[in-house]
Amino acid sequence: MKSNKHLTKVPPALIASLEDSTNMSIEEIAPYDPGLTPHDRMTIPRMGEKTLAFVEKAHEYAKANPALCPSFLDMDAFDIDYADARNLWNLRNKAKQLFDIFNDIVALAGSEAYQAALLFYHAVKMAADQGVPGAKAIYDELRKRFPHLTRKPAPVPNTDTDTETAEDE
Repeated sequence: MKSNKHLTKVPPALIASLEDSTNMSIEEIAPYDPGLTPHDRMTIPRMGEKTLAFVEKAHEYAKANPALCPSFLDMDAFDIDYADARNLWNLRNKAKQLFDIFNDIVALAGSEAYQAALLFYHAVKMAADQGVPGAKAIYDELRKRFPHLTRKPAPVPNTDTDTETAEDE
């Protein structure tokens, strides 16, 4: 087994504190959740860093030049949209940074824990094969929980179509 890189346990008190503050943040922001569907998330125009600069400048010009705004542009809605997009931008980036840290810890700790469990599982299997007392019961219990990979059969090529290949020409 490779050397373990995840050597410091995250203190349970810190985990509890993070969970409490996360729950509080979710409760506080939930009333403002627009409830986008997965389809909505895929189809709405996205605002990136460059787009944010464009929106910022357009908003500035629209506020300074109301005569140039089309009558169907709801400036109050534009103000709200721009303010929330701008104000939540940095917070979203910090939340993503926090998510990435959590994700890295979970990925590494999970990988190393899984590798350790596999080592133990294979050792118990060998012990059970050699008749070591108690090993078979442990092996049988772990075997039930072992995440076996199920392989899907390879797709059968469709020979019913009349497609030509380069060799046919």
